[in-house]
Amino acid sequence: MSVTSAAQFQAVSQVFGDFTAVDAIDLTIPEGKLTTLLGPSGCGKTTSLRMLAGYLRPTGGRILIRGEDFTTAPPEKRNLGMVFQSYALFPHMSVADNVGYGLKLRRVSGSERAKRVTEALEMVGLAHLAGSRPKQLSGGQQQRVAIARAVAIEPDLLLLDEPLSNLDARLRLQMRAEIRRIQSETGLSVVLVTHDQDEALEMSDQMVVMKDGRIQQQGSPQDVFPAPANRFVAEFLGYENFVPTADAQVTVRPEHLHVNARQSPAATSDGLSLDGRVTDLAYRGVDVLVTLAADAPGSSSPDPIRLVADLRASTAPDLRIGDEVAITASPGHLVTLPA
Repeated sequence: MSVTSAAQFQAVSQVFGDFTAVDAIDLTIPEGKLTTLLGPSGCGKTTSLRMLAGYLRPTGGRILIRGEDFTTAPPEKRNLGMVFQSYALFPHMSVADNVGYGLKLRRVSGSERAKRVTEALEMVGLAHLAGSRPKQLSGGQQQRVAIARAVAIEPDLLLLDEPLSNLDARLRLQMRAEIRRIQSETGLSVVLVTHDQDEALEMSDQMVVMKDGRIQQQGSPQDVFPAPANRFVAEFLGYENFVPTADAQVTVRPEHLHVNARQSPAATSDGLSLDGRVTDLAYRGVDVLVTLAADAPGSSSPDPIRLVADLRASTAPDLRIGDEVAITASPGHLVTLPA
């Protein structure tokens, strides 16, 4: 039987006392792709990763790796590479010895071990630091060593648990590209846990959005981003504007709202057209964030709804707090959410 997936969750659950951390999820990790588990703290993404790694045994369901049932197998039987948030390098060992540690445990011969350590360090651009100690390295270099160690064992799956959260913003951007390059060059199947939607959008072949132990939506970034399945996914992906209608609710991203001095625009049947008032302005160099209060025809509340528009500074109209404005969005930028 040919293997079509690197791993599968089949109705997998994890219950701690009265708390259900993961609730009967079904998920396929495709072979040779990068999958992100995305969501806020407590959504079940790290628990799912730990069950896949073998550090937690599911309370229900099955976990398959390359078509075989590994639900109850211990971590050392799974041939998985793991990169932790804290890197978990041995401070008393050299970089080369850290990278070769997993190979030594697997009783790989000295010559083969040296070859694979060198290849892994060359892949992450750190061959010249093979004799250094971890404390002599920057955070980004330590992260590269941890990745090299995980890749050196030639794992069936590479698991990354919030691997970039301890790095500064500039290094995070660099390491996103580095991890994608490594995945592309090696063809590894990778599962990455993150709470950062930009990270997931930039790096994923498949992104899996989770909340309260359940999968809310999954698919490629190109499929999920323009068509969130519900309000939770929309909010998590940066949709800030939610307008009630007679039958449901529509959402539109801040960069797709247009704001102009009020000219009583004709309402359209499919686009968005509202009257509103400017309540705040924030100049950010290349753009201007405009906060607005608007009356929504489909709202049952007497209070105005809050909207945010992100306008290019070079083309934004001259607005002041208190200005009466027309707020519009084209039909192609509106996403209808379930009620």
